[in-house]
Amino acid sequence: MRDTRESRLLLVLLIAIAFALITVDIRGGQDSPVDGARQAAATVFGPIENGVSSAVDPVGNAVTAVRDSGDRHDRVAQLEHDNAALKAKLGSDDRNRSRLKQLDKMIKVAGEGQYGIKGAEVIAIGAAQGFSWTVTIDVGAHDGIKRDMTVLNGDGLVGRVTTVGPDTATVLLANDPDFTVGTRMESSDELGFASGQGDSPLRVELLNAKAKIKKGDRLITFGSQADKPFVPGVPVGTVSRVDPSGGDLTRTVYVKPFVSFTRLDILGVVVTAPKSDPRDAVLPPKPKPTPTPTVTVTVTPSASAPVDGQQQ
Repeated sequence: MRDTRESRLLLVLLIAIAFALITVDIRGGQDSPVDGARQAAATVFGPIENGVSSAVDPVGNAVTAVRDSGDRHDRVAQLEHDNAALKAKLGSDDRNRSRLKQLDKMIKVAGEGQYGIKGAEVIAIGAAQGFSWTVTIDVGAHDGIKRDMTVLNGDGLVGRVTTVGPDTATVLLANDPDFTVGTRMESSDELGFASGQGDSPLRVELLNAKAKIKKGDRLITFGSQADKPFVPGVPVGTVSRVDPSGGDLTRTVYVKPFVSFTRLDILGVVVTAPKSDPRDAVLPPKPKPTPTPTVTVTVTPSASAPVDGQQQ
């Protein structure tokens, strides 16, 4: 349409009519004369609006879902992070509690045996010297450690120091085949020599071939001259098997060590020997035997049973 005088007059007329209809509709309220036209328009355009709404809503929902998904992802990630941190803290606390327990046991052993010890931690296993059962500890010559010192923990004898560096030392474990220690039986005082056998129990050769030994008897270190390499009284283990005496000059028994050589962490190097032999004082209390329950059965005579002195 060209921009002429007639077209401008028509536009002004249409605008005037529109305002007039709006005014009539507002003043008429529910009885508005244009209500029928509005309903007709709604009937025609309503389905179109619903279709457009149906088409647009999934997009909006998808955007909301993506946004909410991002929020949920952030929350889940944060929860996972917090959970991992909590587990790490709990794990660290558990380890600290375990190490504290080991330290407490070792201090108790040192107190009962009157051993002067230097605390140490295991930092490596094995060594270049070719020993099959060794550990490296984090103390050395700078800490007063010397060769042929006794090493123990809260359970008993661990081994002896074989090599000393400025800040570390190598410990030969008591279960190594090259390890030998003099032992003494609890109570009976029978002497012998215990040798390591790797994963197997210690092998002990008793000097008395007729010694009366039974399963469950316990051994401690006998001690060495000048207390090197072994101080007396350190718990060694419990007899697990006794070979029958065959007329040999010695008698063989097998001993389960008190120490678990595959689980070593906190150790103590005996730097000062006790002034007197502690004898059996360092051994842990013997476990109390479990009582065997007894069952008493009481027989109640039935009503039909004959009474004494009467015939049925």
